[in-house]
Amino acid sequence: MFEEKKAEWLRIAESLKPQLRRETVRPMAGMPDHALAENESVILDFGNHFVGRLTLKLSSQGSHPDAPVWLAVRFCENARELNETLDGYAGWISKGWVQQEQAHIDVLPAALALPRRYAFRFVKIDVLALSSKYRLVLEDAFAEAVTAADDSAVSKLTGDERDIAMDRVALRTLRNCMQDFFEDGPKRDRRLWLGDLRLQALTNSVTYRNFDLVRRCLYLFAYAADGEGRIPACLFTEPQVEGDDTYMFDYSLFFIPTLLQYADASADRETARDLLPLALHQLMLAEKQFDPETQLIRDCERLGWCFVDWALALNKQFCAQAIWIYCAEAALQLKADPALEERIALRREAARKHWYDPERHLFLSGAQRQVSWASQVWAVLSGIAEGTDAAACLDAAALCPDAVPMVTPYMMHHYAEALCRVGRKAQALKVIRDYWGAMVDQGADTYWELFNPADPDESPYGSRVVNSYCHAWSCTPAWFLRSGILEENT
Repeated sequence: MFEEKKAEWLRIAESLKPQLRRETVRPMAGMPDHALAENESVILDFGNHFVGRLTLKLSSQGSHPDAPVWLAVRFCENARELNETLDGYAGWISKGWVQQEQAHIDVLPAALALPRRYAFRFVKIDVLALSSKYRLVLEDAFAEAVTAADDSAVSKLTGDERDIAMDRVALRTLRNCMQDFFEDGPKRDRRLWLGDLRLQALTNSVTYRNFDLVRRCLYLFAYAADGEGRIPACLFTEPQVEGDDTYMFDYSLFFIPTLLQYADASADRETARDLLPLALHQLMLAEKQFDPETQLIRDCERLGWCFVDWALALNKQFCAQAIWIYCAEAALQLKADPALEERIALRREAARKHWYDPERHLFLSGAQRQVSWASQVWAVLSGIAEGTDAAACLDAAALCPDAVPMVTPYMMHHYAEALCRVGRKAQALKVIRDYWGAMVDQGADTYWELFNPADPDESPYGSRVVNSYCHAWSCTPAWFLRSGILEENT
């Protein structure tokens, strides 16, 4: 399906591949003032988070080197990673993502240009071995940092100093994820994910305004749709563009509001018209998930069928229905459709009737009638919760100790947005300052993939050593602070 369009979609995507901006950066601190012996270490601090490739200029002191230098080089996005090891690693994603290299240098002097691109602020260099006849001299260390972002395109934020600090970290997060496409994280997974793209494009619209990069990503997803026209949750671009075999109910649907937001922000209606049939097709594919009699979405036990948040205990049934409504509303803005409008109304009413507990003011989910923060948030964003019920369900979640909590900046974004929807703008700002501000307080140069203020070491992967500390879905404080959504008169 859509096969006749794919060659053109790929051509458009490749024509929009950016010319990356390149900058040579050197350590702000940590360069050794003496020659290094075996088992010595140095920690280079580049002063901020960068994405790029490292070169070390090395020479020797003493007798002619009579054995190779053996170095270990570790790249760390923040200081908490400096002392982490792979000893006993039991995580469930590949430890190949851990940013470390080992190298033997046979002849000195030499310029060791490490071939891989890394995301880092700190570089730890361990001298694992050399001979007793000479010492190693680190003459220079520099990296070629890359991004598709133009920092000069962003105006300075004024006002509260804490807000300015949060905005600065948000901008750094977004810019370092802006490479050949909008990456989810420059350390890991370095892929284009639709959930991340939607929030990156939102923040980009009030910061860098690099609409060509958003357009490129939309066309990459269009090309990567499978034979049924399903848009994958993520895709690869090397060695060629290829959709992953991961499909998520919510992520496929999010192509619709991402396209709408891009068209509104860029005024590019031609792209919206071109990709609209594919966007609307995602709604058609989602129909098989609904019971036509009850208008309720069927639950699914397959792990990852619908993402919503990284809470493994979270039942996704209610959120999936709400997200379908949210995305169908976006489709109506792209193209009027009375039949779709009627179906939205039916599914809103079905959700209220089946899942709302009026005594507790809570929306429930699944056969076990689970209470979660995510369900209340998406009840608000989808319009299932109306009037006073909208604010009441958010308040009720705060009073329910058994409510499944939110665990990612991705979900916290939606919570802050829901607060704005019900007029709780001061509370939304407090949430942003308390949550993202806590990462700033812990020294973050960029925002993290996952953050639990009560347990900063938490990881969904079984080990924090593979956590990403510059992650796309965390960049939205800049959108909140710059879009006007927090202003009381909007």
